[in-house]
Amino acid sequence: MPELNINSLMLLANRLRNMDRSNLPGLNVQLNMAPVLRKHEIRGVGEGREPVTSSVLILLYPDAHNEVSTVMMQRPTYDGVHSGQISFPGGRYEKSDGNLQLTAIRETHEEIGIPPHKIEIINRLTDLYIPPSNYIVSPFIGLLQETPVFKPDKKEVERLITIPLKLFLGEKSIQKVPIRLSNGQTFHTPCYLINGDVIWGATAMIMAEFLALLEEFLSKK
Repeated sequence: MPELNINSLMLLANRLRNMDRSNLPGLNVQLNMAPVLRKHEIRGVGEGREPVTSSVLILLYPDAHNEVSTVMMQRPTYDGVHSGQISFPGGRYEKSDGNLQLTAIRETHEEIGIPPHKIEIINRLTDLYIPPSNYIVSPFIGLLQETPVFKPDKKEVERLITIPLKLFLGEKSIQKVPIRLSNGQTFHTPCYLINGDVIWGATAMIMAEFLALLEEFLSKK
């Protein structure tokens, strides 16, 4: 398994800063982790519906063991389509944000307590449409050069999940599992299975594109 420490993080961040977004892996890679029954809708981007604009943040940082990690969160149980699911910090765009990059930073501060001035946005991935909520999400990659002290908002966050990136690179990290929706429908979908946590749907699709870039970086390191 490749070593991913603070030195690797700085090299990776520099590579991502200078990345040409026209060469992003894009939707085709994202769809590798999509539920089959959603692929047509995702490609259609709403088909006449006006999607809600939003953004999320893939936050990269050195953990207490000097390993490059990211953080996700489990949403609380509520009466909604994403109840209890695992996601990146993020949310809908507000006019006061000014732009989607600042939306991602604001939401990360509000949800998990990272001070905005400590987050450096180093690039943006491919926008992704989420059919159940009619959101279109802009994923940003952010860098934190220190081990974070998280302060999760208990109203927004049931549980924080910190994950060393190396765990996504193992052969057994991708599985196919049954998912039961709030409407009672059950289907099988690809997911990342990390320490017992099932990461699927839009979060897995966004992560797939990021991991394609990470694997390319490691192959040229």
